Amino acid sequence: MVIGAVWLVNAYGLPQGARYAAVGPGLFVTISGAALLILGAILILQIWRGESFQPQDAEDALADAKMDKRAFLTALVAVAVPVATMGPLGMPFTATLSFVLVANAFGSRRWWMDLTCGAILACASWFLFSQLGLQLGRFFPPLGF
Repeated sequence: MVIGAVWLVNAYGLPQGARYAAVGPGLFVTISGAALLILGAILILQIWRGESFQPQDAEDALADAKMDKRAFLTALVAVAVPVATMGPLGMPFTATLSFVLVANAFGSRRWWMDLTCGAILACASWFLFSQLGLQLGRFFPPLGF
């Protein structure tokens, strides 16, 4: 609920609408913040009523299984990678690297396939956004394009 409140406070400074589209950047942040507050309130109500939450068995994991710290840390690095690499290396390279790390965290061991799929998706996203007029920076800044 705290994250939802922070999002709502910060969404106040963002435009809710735009000149060329009816939807502005603040609208999604406002909706997400409100949803987090509502879901948090529902969870607090359920806990107050005494509902107990028991772990459930997933398709291939036991409810009492320990957390895979390596997978968690790999996914955490994948989330942090864009902060360090977006400016110097560009969006396609950064997105590809994040894709490979997240796939590895989910258990994929075919890193060539992950690298290929990530590169195709990242390059296609960069190109399509560029065609829409939304600039995501240069393609690969170290080479000057």
